[in-house]
Amino acid sequence: MSSSEKINALEPDFEKTPLFLKTLPVRLIIPVTLTILLFILTIFFLIIPLLEKNMMDGKREGIMHLTETAWSTLDFFYSKAQRGLISQKEAKLAAITHLQQLKYGPEQEDYFWINDMTPGMIMHPYRPDLEGRDMSDFKDSAGKLLFVDMVKIVEQKDAGFVDYLWQWKGDSNKIVPKISYVKGFAPWGWIIGTGIYVEDVRQEILTITHQLIYTCSGILMLFLLLSGYIVWQGTKGEKQRIMAMEQSRLRDKQLLQADKMTSLGILVAGVAHEINNPATSLMLNAPNLKKAWASFTPILDDHFKQQQHAVVCNMPYKDLSNRIEMMLTSMEDSAARIKRIITELKDFSRPTRVEMDDDININSVVGKSLDLTRSILKKATHHLSVDLEEGLPKISGNFQQLQQVMINLVVNACQALETPEQSIQVKTSISLNSGFIVIEVSDTGPGVHPRDLNKLKEPFFTTKRDHGGTGLGLSISEKIVYDHKGIMEFYSEFGKGLTVKIFLPVSRVENKV
Repeated sequence: MSSSEKINALEPDFEKTPLFLKTLPVRLIIPVTLTILLFILTIFFLIIPLLEKNMMDGKREGIMHLTETAWSTLDFFYSKAQRGLISQKEAKLAAITHLQQLKYGPEQEDYFWINDMTPGMIMHPYRPDLEGRDMSDFKDSAGKLLFVDMVKIVEQKDAGFVDYLWQWKGDSNKIVPKISYVKGFAPWGWIIGTGIYVEDVRQEILTITHQLIYTCSGILMLFLLLSGYIVWQGTKGEKQRIMAMEQSRLRDKQLLQADKMTSLGILVAGVAHEINNPATSLMLNAPNLKKAWASFTPILDDHFKQQQHAVVCNMPYKDLSNRIEMMLTSMEDSAARIKRIITELKDFSRPTRVEMDDDININSVVGKSLDLTRSILKKATHHLSVDLEEGLPKISGNFQQLQQVMINLVVNACQALETPEQSIQVKTSISLNSGFIVIEVSDTGPGVHPRDLNKLKEPFFTTKRDHGGTGLGLSISEKIVYDHKGIMEFYSEFGKGLTVKIFLPVSRVENKV
């Protein structure tokens, strides 16, 4: 391992860190940040939750005592009836009338209700429409059979708490969470209850939280201003040092990538040369084998004519005959395709000329690029759409460089797809009004976040760093397009794919013509 590689290994992902973070004095920032975080966490994750729990417990205990008091009222009227002072009917009516008028709370809007064990509603101050109704199938907006649950609690424990959704006091259009305490009155088979609205408790907690936030914010603001001034003074020199390091690292990576691309071109050319000989042999021999088979077929047909059920290579002769002819045709076509791909690879791997005087058919650039990337495309997507407008005028430029741009865009689109069911679309067209030929490559992958869209052309910026991306492809492609007097633009709706459009001027060729 070289010394530069060792340094890179000791500094993983350093280039991913934003510049302002690299320049911060860490020894100062970490203790300050930890102190602030500890202070905030103590307030919001310890004090406020503990306060909320204590307040909720207090509210629960309060409605329990209120329900017990209302239960005593029922017992009082029941005792009068037992002593013969009033009838049972009069006792129940008096109890209902008394509890119906009994209100409490800051706004005197909290109330008691009564239902029986069937369950049926006996009295409800805000819902008289429910009185006398069977509530066994009554559900809250979340689908909970709240009155059935109340009966179960009374049957099992005689009293208990029930959570459900209910209207806000007298407002039937506002549904909020509520906690009620219910208690059974066995002599009459009644259940009496009252409750608290969770929102009331939350409002009290919110008020306290706001007071804490205002107080803490003032303290933190002063602390941060002082700390910020100290940090700002310390970042000046560090920022300059980091920028110099990044420029040096950028140049090292550019040289390394250029060396890799050169080595790759040599390797591709060598592989293409080695494959070329057997491919040529296949192209020469396949047609001869096909002609020989055509000559042998009549003789073999006569030979097997009297042997209808003869088997050759574990299959009937007739099926084998048809299959051999198809195999020979396939071999001939495949050999031609291999030869074409080898030729294109050799053309692509040749050292790029700086001349920009080729008369280029853009559809040919796109077609050859798709041929070279066909295996990648087949693995990446089942839905490739190619729409090449016919009759496009030729442009002047460098065929190999434009092919490099096209291959890079197609490979990027393939890498962006998450499943083969997502699609890639390649189009060419001409804009007569603006005088540009347009090449468009679109994918339906996850797209690019708006904050990253303008960074795609920056050297070494990549969203695929963990998958081997170097961030040079689009930067180099943009430079090639610029050298052709063109424009490269990116369009993306986050979560719905990315579209890259290349605009190449046609006026240069038309001036030549």
